[in-house]
Amino acid sequence: MAKDTYFRKKTTLNARGTLIDLSTPKVMGIINLTPDSFYDQSRKPHATDALMQAEKMLADGAAFLDLGAYSSRPGAIDISVQEEMDRLLPAVEAISGAFPEAILSIDTFRASVAEAAIKGGAHIINDISGGQLDEQMFETVARLQVPYILMHTRGTPQTMTQLTDYDDIFTDVFDYLQQKYAELKKLGVEDVILDPGFGFAKKSEQSYELLNRMHDFDILGLPILVGVSRKRMIYNITGGTATDALNGTTVVNTIALTKGANILRVHDVKEVVEAIKIYNMLQQ
Repeated sequence: MAKDTYFRKKTTLNARGTLIDLSTPKVMGIINLTPDSFYDQSRKPHATDALMQAEKMLADGAAFLDLGAYSSRPGAIDISVQEEMDRLLPAVEAISGAFPEAILSIDTFRASVAEAAIKGGAHIINDISGGQLDEQMFETVARLQVPYILMHTRGTPQTMTQLTDYDDIFTDVFDYLQQKYAELKKLGVEDVILDPGFGFAKKSEQSYELLNRMHDFDILGLPILVGVSRKRMIYNITGGTATDALNGTTVVNTIALTKGANILRVHDVKEVVEAIKIYNMLQQ
């Protein structure tokens, strides 16, 4: 029996009436509406630039587009709710207007921003803080009845690099996700995707330990999103910077597919779509 069939994972999402099948892996393209994201070539601070990027990613095979207007890189500058909305909402409006079939995910830890974006045409909330940084987030997700990406981290983007001490990295992350999922279920949230939070409050070796044990998250029966694109955990090994990390990213994403990843969140859609096509040949 294949390892990923020990536990029956949920493999569908209801994104505002659109049923998405995750039984085969899907790609989420990253669109950063910020001037300071860690990978400078991903920065699309203007709605017109974001729209062009969305068009390319959808043509390359992205099933989702993840729009973020608050940089979560280590040491990022904190910005106001209003500034985050001012960056985000014009892009949501432009992309949803031009591509009404596109499934938009919103990368925010603020409930008010999430709600405004959903009302503006988005479909999914991607919260790096797992509800820790806004106590209204879980209630907001439950009320809106939208899919929620539950990620593990500690602290804030400004403090997380100092918060990497764990008793056991897998057990601590698993227990956190299990507890937060129980809270969401109690509130009636139907669609939850798990994200182990690679690189967030984690040293590189801790992220690889989580990657190696990813199948063990299947006990929770939920789809898993992997976000490793061009991160330090890759170029710490291969050398260079985020700009040089495409090949390493493709390798790690391919490994993640063998470990049960359902969604790969990436800057470079075409390359990972090709990796998925090859991986799928082995599953026939």
